[in-house]
Amino acid sequence: MGRLAGKRAIITGAARGIGKAIAAAFAAEGAQLLLADIDAAALAATAAELDGEAFTCDVSRKAEVERLMERAAARWGGLDVLVNNAGITHAASLDALTEEDFDRVFATNLKSALWATQGAARLMGEGAAVVNMSSVNAVLAIPDQIPYAISKGAMKQLTNVTALALAPRGIRVNAIGPGSILTEMLRTIMSDRAAEERILSRTPLGRCGEPEEVAAIAVFLACGESSYVTGQTIYPDGGRLGLNYTVPPTAP
Repeated sequence: MGRLAGKRAIITGAARGIGKAIAAAFAAEGAQLLLADIDAAALAATAAELDGEAFTCDVSRKAEVERLMERAAARWGGLDVLVNNAGITHAASLDALTEEDFDRVFATNLKSALWATQGAARLMGEGAAVVNMSSVNAVLAIPDQIPYAISKGAMKQLTNVTALALAPRGIRVNAIGPGSILTEMLRTIMSDRAAEERILSRTPLGRCGEPEEVAAIAVFLACGESSYVTGQTIYPDGGRLGLNYTVPPTAP
């Protein structure tokens, strides 16, 4: 029996990257999956691969989040795990940032997690868990990623406050704050040696993380092994947060 055997789990942003890795890890541990993403084609492929149910929706819209929870209620009558993984970025200088772009990032990265947690909690009982996806940018910052960094900082407090709100009901809420993880997005950024060295220079372990390494933490936070852990953010970042200067990467 897997650590999540029989657990009913929703994962948002599940079509690719870290979300897909979490879905695969959950499936391997025996969870039943309801996978949500805005990319219908990629989501369908992931769901078919992992024997989960695909639910195409835009979690930046509260009504769409409510539809997702209604589907969980209709399918299972309850819920054990919610992973709020959906997230986007938008690069812009302070002078160039628009209200529309700020609101779009916030709606996807933060508001979706709030409304999903609210809806999921109504379906959950004692022992259930919520796992939020934060970032090292909850603490650090990149000057042209203003809405992203702010949303991830707010995610840390959303995790704290909802953990307190749901503790009397035995529902735990924690977060994961990854550093540089080798997703499709990061591979695009690391398009040449200079870009690779820039990223590795701020990572004491001298390498990027793998999506599966983040997924392993999600499994831990979703299962009974973390039964006394709530309101916390775990940072799989290769030591980035402990570093206040850059170091040259170590050649492989």
